[in-house]
Amino acid sequence: MVLLSICTIFIARVSSLVKFEMMENHQVKVYVLKTLCLFTALLNYEGILRSQSAMEETDREAVATAVQRVAGMLQRPDQLDKVEQYRRREARKKASVEARLKAAIQSQLDGVRTGLSQLHNALNDVKDIQQSLIDVNKDWRQSINAIENLKDVKDAVVQHSQLAAAVENLKNIFSVPEIVRETQDLIERGELLQAHRKLMDLECSRDNLMYEQYRMDSKNTHDMNLIHTYFGEMQKLSEELAKQLWMVVQRFLVTVRRDPTLLVSVVRIIEREEKIDRRMLDRKKQTGFIPPGRPKKWKENMFNILERTVSIRIEGTQADSRGSDKMWLVRHLEIIRKYVLDDLLVAKTLLDQCFPPHYDIFKRLLSMYHQALSIRMQELAAEDLEANEIVSLLTWVLNTYKSTEMMGNSELSPEVDANSLNLLLSQNVVDQLLSKYMSTLTSNIIGWLRKALETDKKDWVKETEPEADQDGYYQTTLPAIVFQMFEQNLQVAAQISEDLKTKVLLLCLQQMNSFLTRYKDEAQFYKEEHLKNRQYPQCYVQYMIAVINNCQTFKESIISLKRKYLKVEMEETLSSSHASMDVILDITAKEGCSSLLDEVFMDLEPHLNELMTKKWLLGSNAVGTICVTVEDYFNDFAKIKKPYKKTMTTEAHRRVVVEYIRAIMLKRISFKNAEERKEGAEKMIKEAEQFRFLFRKLASGSGEDTEGLCDIIKAIAEVIKLTDPSLLYLEVSTLVSKYPDIRDDHIAALLSVRGDASRDMKQTIIETLDQGPSQPNPNYVPIFKEITVPTLNVAKLLK
Repeated sequence: MVLLSICTIFIARVSSLVKFEMMENHQVKVYVLKTLCLFTALLNYEGILRSQSAMEETDREAVATAVQRVAGMLQRPDQLDKVEQYRRREARKKASVEARLKAAIQSQLDGVRTGLSQLHNALNDVKDIQQSLIDVNKDWRQSINAIENLKDVKDAVVQHSQLAAAVENLKNIFSVPEIVRETQDLIERGELLQAHRKLMDLECSRDNLMYEQYRMDSKNTHDMNLIHTYFGEMQKLSEELAKQLWMVVQRFLVTVRRDPTLLVSVVRIIEREEKIDRRMLDRKKQTGFIPPGRPKKWKENMFNILERTVSIRIEGTQADSRGSDKMWLVRHLEIIRKYVLDDLLVAKTLLDQCFPPHYDIFKRLLSMYHQALSIRMQELAAEDLEANEIVSLLTWVLNTYKSTEMMGNSELSPEVDANSLNLLLSQNVVDQLLSKYMSTLTSNIIGWLRKALETDKKDWVKETEPEADQDGYYQTTLPAIVFQMFEQNLQVAAQISEDLKTKVLLLCLQQMNSFLTRYKDEAQFYKEEHLKNRQYPQCYVQYMIAVINNCQTFKESIISLKRKYLKVEMEETLSSSHASMDVILDITAKEGCSSLLDEVFMDLEPHLNELMTKKWLLGSNAVGTICVTVEDYFNDFAKIKKPYKKTMTTEAHRRVVVEYIRAIMLKRISFKNAEERKEGAEKMIKEAEQFRFLFRKLASGSGEDTEGLCDIIKAIAEVIKLTDPSLLYLEVSTLVSKYPDIRDDHIAALLSVRGDASRDMKQTIIETLDQGPSQPNPNYVPIFKEITVPTLNVAKLLK
């Protein structure tokens, strides 16, 4: 506590001593040194006291440690024999420690003795310093009156300083009008550096005079205004010079090419003004005075003008003929691209050399161009753009801007890192444009598809056959038009982003699904209209073939489109949609094939009605006519593409056989004797071979097995041809085992055609067959279920 009090006194005295401005420096030094000696002695004394306290604590710890050691040494009985040995060893250690302790105590005593001596000396020094402070205080109080007596001298010094400044600037003051005229001439001649030098001299004279006036009497506004008025022309010169500077800055791209020294001069003038501004602001902090018109901030103004110049240059590229020009935006963006790239190349190669390095002029200009472009793109995005204009804008913003055609140009690197540039449009604006584009594209695609279908429908009623592809298959231009439109939109979307391309592909496939449903309905309506008048349209068969072929073309085009534009991971997502389109196309094609076969069988109906009649039995060539007619139609059907041609051939074969069997089941004839049955059965077998030959010929190269269908006719003929009625049950059971969908009415009709089976025999055969097991062939396709056997109605019974 004593030490703390002494330190407090020491600090207080040093602080009070420093306040005495009139004290000699050597007195302060003597006082400080002596006080420090006292402080050091006190610290030594405090250390001695602390050492004694530490020794007492050490004694206590030593006793405790000794007790623990003795307890550790005497834990076993055999250790008692070594007690004397332990005692001698510990005695030696004790003697050694006591010797060291005595040496330490002696050293501490010497330190205490020295500290006490220093304290005594410090006490004497403090007394001397106290007396010196009393003398200084007395001298300081006597000097206050002397300072007040020097006020007149101080005022005289200030006045002398002002008069000296006036004398120094007297020449300039009298020559102000002449210097103003010279400066004006220099500005008009474009000698800006010399003009600025003279302007600086005038401003320096004015500022010095005003500053001295401010120092003498800051409230004397009359004299201030008088000086300001006298130098009034100087402000106009400054404004005129600034105007010339800004004209050069506005034309910086032209100036840097033609006369870079002029631009360097402008930068030097601006740098001079910046230094003067900083100097005046520093003086204002010290004195409160700043000349009128300061700070000029010409550097800040220069960058503002550069920014406005860049904005005007970007806006000046806009085309005036937007209303009538569909490509206005493309041209506008291309002009911007060219101008910006050229400007930045000039700035990199030439402009950097005209500005000091700390201006970092190229990066500043790059930032200005980027900001101006961003504002311009936002303005364009806010306009009512069409779909193709949205694509042009987004393609330019997202791709062209950072590509090698613009910011990614190799001549701009490494100063420009295209990847580090921010987007010209915010993501929110981009999303809004994409949403608008998708909405417009959806309505456009729907309209294009509807128009394409209407155009294709007009072709269906033409009196000329449709065109054929390189393989000779009939087709219309509808698939090509539709998928060319899809391709164009997908290619455009791919220029913007992969995500948009995928969205457009999904949109196309979605609209394609709806379109194919309409296409199927229109084909069905086309068929119905034709059935009202089979003479119209004249090329109905050929155009229906083209519709069927278009279905296959659509399938192939959809697969090609997905393979080209769809990512592998997205295929599973669209598998259900693809399957749905395939189903619609297959239905459309099959309905088309069915309508063509209906056309064939309408022409065959009179000849089919002759089958299994008396006329047929007597030698009618109905089957021959049927074969010729079918073959003639299939000459046109050869222009159907293979997948559907194969289906159509199979279906035609099946329908011919069904119609032939139906003719048998209609019971148009009942053979009277075995001779007629034999003759009729052989005719049936012969005609089955005719059918087999015809459809084998039509199905050549398709790999389709058409043998089984004609075998049904042969099997029925064998039942009719049978001469022994007792074997009739066996023959019929064989027929039923081969064709298990034969019903009782079919068997009854077949036995009626034979003409020799009684009612009881029919009943017995049918009942016996119903009781027998049926083991159908797994490869057999039911055919008899399509054939109905007419039943007797009331009118026939009455007849």
